[in-house]
Amino acid sequence: TGRGCFYTIRLAAEHLKIKLLNSTAVIEGFGNAGSVCARLLAEAGVKIIAVSDSKGGVTNVGKGLDVNALMRHKQMTGSVINFSESDNCTHAELLELQTTILVPAALEGSINKKNASRVKARIIGEAANGPTTPDADPILNNNGIFIIPDILANAGGVTVSYFEWVQDLGGFFWKIERVNQEMEDVMTAAFRNVIKNTENYHVSPRTAAFITAVQRIVRAGIDRGKNL
Repeated sequence: TGRGCFYTIRLAAEHLKIKLLNSTAVIEGFGNAGSVCARLLAEAGVKIIAVSDSKGGVTNVGKGLDVNALMRHKQMTGSVINFSESDNCTHAELLELQTTILVPAALEGSINKKNASRVKARIIGEAANGPTTPDADPILNNNGIFIIPDILANAGGVTVSYFEWVQDLGGFFWKIERVNQEMEDVMTAAFRNVIKNTENYHVSPRTAAFITAVQRIVRAGIDRGKNL
């Protein structure tokens, strides 16, 4: 899930002509999805300036956070808080930091009508399920924030589950490099289809993702001979 979210963020940055190198990212939720996405972003040259988990957050806007050291700190202490060379912060403060990329990878409804106007990211990659409420969506869109909706951004997990099923059917197991490449191909195609529908129908990426999903369902039904 975290790797798939990273792929879509990289595609969004390319689409918006934003260079990842020396850009910044904020990660809400440092679990399986958030920590992996943070690590991959850091490897791509993104400065991770803030991270949180269920107990609180830490930030270092100037220097950034060492993601690998932060992961070791969380393994030893059970939380990211009190990490060296950082200041503790609240979830509310973290979500409102000036940043290129915001990855909500924690709870549903983290970005809502009350705080949406104070979100200052250029790209939001929804690694969590439903992190943005419906009434917050138009506020973010009107402020020019590019949202990669959850049904696209966090689809890497279910995509690889499908690959596992395919491998089981054949009794032949792929190397991790092939799994990652196959997932990147699927996520890239899905992202480009969403962008095409964004432009064709003059809608937000979230609405375009829903349109893309419905189109695929209808097409599958027609291919199976159903009168839709």
